[in-house]
Amino acid sequence: MKQVTIIGCGIVGAVTAYYLSNDPNISVTIYDEGIGQATKNSAGIISPWLSKRRNKRWYELAKAGAALYPEIVADTQMGYSVYQQAGTIVTREDPADLEDLYQLALARRQKAPQMGTIEKLTASEVQERLPLLTAPQPGVFVSGGARVDGDKFAHNLLKYAEKRNLVRHKGKVSLGDQGQLLTSHGQQSYDTLILAVGAWLKPLLLPMRLVAKVRPQKGQLIELQLPQTWGDSVPVLMPEGERDFIPFTRNKLVVGATHEDDQGYDLQVSPLVEEDLFASGKKLDDNLTTDQITQVKVGTRAYTPDFAPFFGPLPDTPDILVASGLGSSGLTTGPMIGKLLADYVQTGQHDWDQYQLPIENYLEEAD
Repeated sequence: MKQVTIIGCGIVGAVTAYYLSNDPNISVTIYDEGIGQATKNSAGIISPWLSKRRNKRWYELAKAGAALYPEIVADTQMGYSVYQQAGTIVTREDPADLEDLYQLALARRQKAPQMGTIEKLTASEVQERLPLLTAPQPGVFVSGGARVDGDKFAHNLLKYAEKRNLVRHKGKVSLGDQGQLLTSHGQQSYDTLILAVGAWLKPLLLPMRLVAKVRPQKGQLIELQLPQTWGDSVPVLMPEGERDFIPFTRNKLVVGATHEDDQGYDLQVSPLVEEDLFASGKKLDDNLTTDQITQVKVGTRAYTPDFAPFFGPLPDTPDILVASGLGSSGLTTGPMIGKLLADYVQTGQHDWDQYQLPIENYLEEAD
């Protein structure tokens, strides 16, 4: 039986384990320290189609990742508390900008039918969809957009895999200079090792004298519990000039997240950032109060110099696979990366040039 070991229980590690769990010829072991994970501390918006990023490979990867969610959710029977395809609204104040966004949505739907219905909404129509708003703007509604609780999604996938062929361990691991896997219980063997550790890939690979071109970015968001409740059909709002505004089922509201490039791996909550996030939310819903804040979440994302993710086997060590650089769209691109890695483990073949540049672009030998 082939032994696959995964480091990291975030979106990539969990999805990879989920797909591999269906193969009776593979045994999967997963390790995770559980600290600073971006998946657990993300806003959870799945709606890549209106992005104006010029990276076509990223868009194809994000589009494919978004399309996987309904399939995975149905297979694992996850509920609305995990994933809700209630649509997304992207706002624009300028009428010309709004029309451009609408035309972009119509054009992209031709190759992405999962976008569903596209509507151009007035400010009052946006408020009808999102009664919480006291300062609505006009926007474009995409019915295929969704919100996902990344923590619950990954947890459910791992529980699914545990019923088949997955063994989980919590703890810190390291690598030796030849790629040996070192844990608190000593050196562990593997046939394939998958490093899905996000921004921690750089320090993890250094003993092998490899430098991953990734940097950490701190992200913070706030969760609020509101007195009113709403149903499952309330969409996510991606407002122009403000933080994302994500109403989850019942009465939980998420505002965020930030993109802090100069904080390294710091996971401390910043009171100033908390104030900024609340102020952004209050511009959209003037009825918000600070005593409604239930928690502040902090996570660490991984970014590459060209803001693109990379994944696949190390050039000179093909039994070690890596994935990193997902940035703030990790919950969107992560599922497809996990599926592609699982396919590669099972078949030894890949066809992912349409999704990324050569992995050598993101790795170099240490001095």
